[in-house]
Amino acid sequence: MPVVSATLPLDPAEVARCLDPAWSGSMLPRGAYLDQAVLDFEREQIFAAGWVYVGRSELAAEPGDRAAIAIGDEGVLLVRGRDRQLRCFANVCRHRGHELLPCGTADSGRFVACPYHAWVYDLDGTLHQVPAAHRPDVPAADYPLLPVAVTEWHGFVFANLTGTPPPLDQAAPGLAELIAPYRCAELKLGAGHSYDLAANWKLAVENYHECFHCPGIHPQLCRVSSPTSGADAQAKGLWCGGSMELEPGVETMALDGRSLGVPIEGLAGEALRTVWYLQVFPNLLLSLHPDYVMTHRLVPVEPGLTRVECEWLFPAVAWDRPGFDPAYAVEFWDVTNRQDWAACESVQRGLTARRYTPGPLSSYHEVVVRASIEMVARAYLAGMPGGVALAG
Repeated sequence: MPVVSATLPLDPAEVARCLDPAWSGSMLPRGAYLDQAVLDFEREQIFAAGWVYVGRSELAAEPGDRAAIAIGDEGVLLVRGRDRQLRCFANVCRHRGHELLPCGTADSGRFVACPYHAWVYDLDGTLHQVPAAHRPDVPAADYPLLPVAVTEWHGFVFANLTGTPPPLDQAAPGLAELIAPYRCAELKLGAGHSYDLAANWKLAVENYHECFHCPGIHPQLCRVSSPTSGADAQAKGLWCGGSMELEPGVETMALDGRSLGVPIEGLAGEALRTVWYLQVFPNLLLSLHPDYVMTHRLVPVEPGLTRVECEWLFPAVAWDRPGFDPAYAVEFWDVTNRQDWAACESVQRGLTARRYTPGPLSSYHEVVVRASIEMVARAYLAGMPGGVALAG
């Protein structure tokens, strides 16, 4: 088993219990949801060491485009080169450490210039020039921007701060074949919404992976999709998920069950009646509908605070349909999200009870919840690939 560089601030035996095949599974130890030391460990051993989702390729779509994104306490800069290759760099000037672009903002131009002392970099990260007033003998080859591993995958961008992880298709075998028919790279952003969730990021994931709770808190959802429908994905590696089926006469997940868009080109048969709910570990939740794709990007801020960035993606031709309005999808999931957030926040508060210990999971309703918890447990005990042993 590979050795991680930090000490797990939880009892390894309690974490290992989540992996015991003789046990039905349970939530992680309560400290995993409450303790700052655990979040610090996760930021280094999971979010920095794995492929972390940072956003869509549209963040830097054309040559010269760039966008700055925070990953934990660090920032990265995505830059689309003149060769149309997407590159990623640490968001820091090599001179005196100023950010090249404020995180959460975007820009475009022929070069990347530091706003502090005007060191200028080419789009491939090489140092282009320093001001004439600076010492003239700065060796450009010694001061390029610091590269960060990046990959574009079906229109989604993932970065890795620390290691050399395997390609996503290797780390998440079988996932690409499942999502390929949804043509995610071709879809266009219709709407986005951010939420501040007063709960740990893992609680949002665990809630997402089951509809055991749906009859109690999601009346709108249960009218358009049965909570006992669908099947669990036969997932291996760093992904998991499952499907649900639309009720007869329902076109999509909308408050009235009607789609104002168009089916994604190429989908047919059962795919037009199915919604997939998938996680790309750790922080991308990917919901595939017949007529749109919804994403949740989870950004841990504190042990009990998560920024959730939600986007709705549609076929470009949907805008040609009379009456098209992304709101039909956004309104449904905004209602559903807020119901989920209330439940997650209640769990977060409940976990503060000092005598609480996790109970067993349902062997029917919470199979994917267990799979997601096991991914976290493996990462806690073994690190990320190359580090974590892939589930199988």
